Amino acid sequence: MAEEEGALPPKSDFSAWYNDLLWRAEIMDVRYPVKGLYVWYPHGFAIRRHVYGLLREMMDRSHQETLFPLLIPEHEFMKEAEHIKGFEDEVYWVTHGGKDQLDVPLALRPTSETAIYPMYALWVRSHADLPLRLYQIVNTFRYETKHTRPLIRLREITSFKEAHTVHSTWNDAQEQVEAAIAIYQEFYDRLCIPVIVSKRPEWDKFPGADYTIAIDTVMPDGKTLQIGTVHHLGDHFSRTFSIMYEDALGAQQYAHQTCYGISERSIAALISVHGDDRGLVLPPEFSPVQVVVIPIPIGKRKDEVLLAASRLLETLQKAGIRARLDDRDLRPGAKYYYWEMRGAALRIEIGPRDIDAGMVVSVTRTGQRSQIPVDQLVSGVTDVLGGEAARMKVRAGEMLRSRIRPAGTTDELVAAVGEGVAVVSWCGEKNCADSLEEVTGGSVLGTEARLGDIGGIPTACLICGSNGKATLVGRAY
Repeated sequence: MAEEEGALPPKSDFSAWYNDLLWRAEIMDVRYPVKGLYVWYPHGFAIRRHVYGLLREMMDRSHQETLFPLLIPEHEFMKEAEHIKGFEDEVYWVTHGGKDQLDVPLALRPTSETAIYPMYALWVRSHADLPLRLYQIVNTFRYETKHTRPLIRLREITSFKEAHTVHSTWNDAQEQVEAAIAIYQEFYDRLCIPVIVSKRPEWDKFPGADYTIAIDTVMPDGKTLQIGTVHHLGDHFSRTFSIMYEDALGAQQYAHQTCYGISERSIAALISVHGDDRGLVLPPEFSPVQVVVIPIPIGKRKDEVLLAASRLLETLQKAGIRARLDDRDLRPGAKYYYWEMRGAALRIEIGPRDIDAGMVVSVTRTGQRSQIPVDQLVSGVTDVLGGEAARMKVRAGEMLRSRIRPAGTTDELVAAVGEGVAVVSWCGEKNCADSLEEVTGGSVLGTEARLGDIGGIPTACLICGSNGKATLVGRAY
């Protein structure tokens, strides 16, 4: 599929590196003839399958998966004025069926609140029906007019996981918000992607929500990428869609709701945070090919080496390890390049000397070289792969910490935003936020940031000197 001609741009040229890697590593093909729509290559879709397999596994612990229609009638879509105002410029409308004009225009879902909540109004009757926790993984459509970018800014989001929950009280919904944050933190920890959790400012919250919590990571160019959101909806939508329940005393009450989502931006972060100048680097759990066996046949022992390599492959596959044998008639170096570009977590090399020694050579995608006894192949490979994931987690965490800096002066603020994310104190007033953004050319990303061990954050608002809260300022995708 993708051609191997030319070198991958260095990751320091992040935009060129990212766009080139998508096709060289066979993740996505950007040549589909509609702007903002892209095609998954089988290799990229396999990465998606493993990532979303984990997400489904985690959601299924406390939620049930469902599926709602793509088309939303105009009269339902337009019910919630504040919500619609946030999406009205992004909606695709279906106005014809064949040559006939439809009686009711149909929106292609930009998000599914107005598709799901009319049904919740039918399903929720009693406090015994609560909590209700459902999720779906679907495509959504948004008429994106800004510069589109594969996996990051799309007109068709192909892999949108959205959960919608219903609760008796506001506090119950708040507890669900915290539970959702914990799920997302665990999910990204498994992907070895460090994240920042913060509360979006009032003007940047989800339309119709009481408040929004965002999950961000920092990309190699210093910009932040929002890779998850959790919204407390209060009783706003339940009042619009008449989602009511009978409480224990027989009184009718409006329900309280949450919704939260993750998209294929999770794949963009996985690619971007871990990749290097040679291509994809993936935690072994998510690599479509965890181990590639490469025979090094020499002279008269060629058939012996190929047979030994086939036996290694069989042993690995029987143990449930995703392994491939590359016995193509190519130089070993060309095979190394091919599998490094595609993020194979480990390669096993075997030649005549290795057969004689009863060993194989293992080389991780990040360059850790060792020998494994053939009679301990599975346990040895498992140990090496586990160590690879641990190293990736440490390396990514160090990178994120290096990009986040407290700022107590305007000069420190500008310098920090130039390289990543500044942590300042902000009083919460919009005019002070406008000043922070004007000075940096960035955005106030979130308040009440959960930053762990990052210290040195001033307590007085950088602009006006009033008491403030830890606030993230940076450039965002």
